[in-house]
Amino acid sequence: MKPTDAITQAPRAAMRGEGPFGLIWLAIAALGAVIFFYDGIEKLLEAWQTAEYSHGPLIPLLSGFLFLRQMKTVPVHPGLINDRWPGVAVLIFAVLIGLLGRLAHISDVVAYALIVWVAGVVLISFGWKRGLVFWPPVLHLVFMLPLPGTIYYKVSTSLQFMSSELGVWVLQVLGTPVFLDGNIIDLGIYQLHVAEACSGLRYMFPIMSFSYIFAVLYRGPTWHKAVLLLSAVPIAIVMNSVRIAIIGVMVNAYGIEQAEGLSHLMEGWVVFMACILILFGLAWGMLRLQSGPRTSLADALDLDLNAIMPELARLRFVMPSRALISAAVIMVSASLAWDFAPERDVSPISREQLADFPREVDGWRAGPPRMLEAKVEKALGADDYLSLDFQHVDRRVGVEMFVAWYQDQTKGGIHSPEICLPGGGWEITTIKTVDLGPQLGLDKEFNINRAVINKSMNQLLVYYWFDQTGHQIASDFRAKAMLVVSGIT
Repeated sequence: MKPTDAITQAPRAAMRGEGPFGLIWLAIAALGAVIFFYDGIEKLLEAWQTAEYSHGPLIPLLSGFLFLRQMKTVPVHPGLINDRWPGVAVLIFAVLIGLLGRLAHISDVVAYALIVWVAGVVLISFGWKRGLVFWPPVLHLVFMLPLPGTIYYKVSTSLQFMSSELGVWVLQVLGTPVFLDGNIIDLGIYQLHVAEACSGLRYMFPIMSFSYIFAVLYRGPTWHKAVLLLSAVPIAIVMNSVRIAIIGVMVNAYGIEQAEGLSHLMEGWVVFMACILILFGLAWGMLRLQSGPRTSLADALDLDLNAIMPELARLRFVMPSRALISAAVIMVSASLAWDFAPERDVSPISREQLADFPREVDGWRAGPPRMLEAKVEKALGADDYLSLDFQHVDRRVGVEMFVAWYQDQTKGGIHSPEICLPGGGWEITTIKTVDLGPQLGLDKEFNINRAVINKSMNQLLVYYWFDQTGHQIASDFRAKAMLVVSGIT
């Protein structure tokens, strides 16, 4: 054989999957992705340190298990695969989403794009038709993602209310005298605040992940799988309410120390394990009720782990296709282009301090500024804020004014009163958007929120809005969307 023949046959052998070249190109693409999506990965690692998302590190491992299990149904394809290029299109789409997040300085978006990138790599490796069967393990990766801040606080607040109301109902059924004021459970001598940490999210996310895996491994009717999936949320809410009720009973009987410390932590673990047992019991019950031959729960779950390692060894068959090489080149190019791009000017905006706001406006006079509690100030995260109480000699009712300023809103800034007020025990009776532009003589819209709130015998009228880049915005979702647009432009 001539030397030139040996040179030409080496790439051909690699194209047949007989060498390490496919893995090399895959590793290059993965390295480029780590560099390009680093902001999103860093956001994930930060979120995983919180109680709500502490289950996050387990999700990629469990998704890997589901992926290897799925590979048992996809035999090795000996011939050429001609439908890899749609995977490249998906990968490019992931890069564009990641670029959007990096330009807007919103790391959550970059983290979400990472899952789309994984889907693209799977489609490139197996082809479009064969790769689509791997959607369950790829979709499971969603459970490792933190919710966007605005959605998180809205969901958390809703769950706090539901858990509080159900918990109080259970206490009343048990004969414990109790009164609910917002998120505050009044037991007479003691008061329990159903805080954000007690909303149930720290149970709901891992339970939803567990129910998803349970449904994937479950070998039963499709409607059984749907019930297992959909039952995770109500089970978590009900059991968290039971936990709150148990804490109320313990506090009422033995003192406020029962609501904190080791006993509080152990109650959480007991509730979590109870949720898992309820899911198993639900599956067992459905199997018992179905017609035909009886199937045990052990037989209904596909827990065969014997083929996992052989499926893992199939990585050596990854072929250095043109699509995979293109994916590697795209990721390396995107990483280098971003790293060498000039940084944008983020110099502070020239403005007056809120402390210089006048203390007298059209006959209304304000006293000294009020300072927030340290924990509230930390949660607000504002660079500057002002809280004043105005009084008028001709009016019986005063006006409270609060303004918060953020130099950089990409790390927060959207703190809606729809979330803060209910957390303090206020009930929002009505809320609507009104345009003050005509009343103020403006030639543009000035949309604000007009809300009526109640607490005990007190009723207040609240106006609030978000001001961004000269725009007055009523919707917190629109404010977040404009933040993304502003970050890009």
